[in-house]
Amino acid sequence: MSSISIIGTGNMARAIGALAVVGGNTVEVIGRDRSKAADLATTLGGSTTTGEFGAAPAGDIVIVALRYADVVPVITQYGNALADKVIVDISNPFNADADGLALPADTSIAQEVAKAAPAGARVVKAFNTVFGHVLEKGRTLDVFMAGDDAQAKARVSEFIASLGLRPLDVGGLTMAHWLEGTGLVLMGLARHGLDNFDVALGATEFSG
Repeated sequence: MSSISIIGTGNMARAIGALAVVGGNTVEVIGRDRSKAADLATTLGGSTTTGEFGAAPAGDIVIVALRYADVVPVITQYGNALADKVIVDISNPFNADADGLALPADTSIAQEVAKAAPAGARVVKAFNTVFGHVLEKGRTLDVFMAGDDAQAKARVSEFIASLGLRPLDVGGLTMAHWLEGTGLVLMGLARHGLDNFDVALGATEFSG
């Protein structure tokens, strides 16, 4: 099992944290508002702990569950406290209408995180193509992920599998831009194709 720290106290932090506890992982919750972090830790139960915002996270895997505009500033603020950690960016940089990306076509939040992260830290994009409320239902889902470091992706894959989900590697970190675009596809499908946000994207294998 994995040792994870979640920076953030919102819906995705709660959904991933709950599955992580059930999966037998060690979980730490970190938030700017320590009381909110403590409340979430209590809700998650098990041996979930609360960390100090800005201090070195206890987990080997650090899941940054924040709004996209806050992700890089927080990584920069943490600085060397994230050295040698596996950083998982789950954000979607949608524009105000959620019908386009708020970043140029040649980058992604995950790539910007990699630029801001300290030496030894490795960045993986994951979980951005799954709605938090769908994740909370505990169904078997596919989680697409991208990253440049094979060992980091293997560790994140193991963690995803412990949640009862299927990790699917889509390639290097440059693919994070396209995963963020896939998040837009999910939004469009929910709004227009199905008129229903109880939906998830996945891959189906065919043999023969």
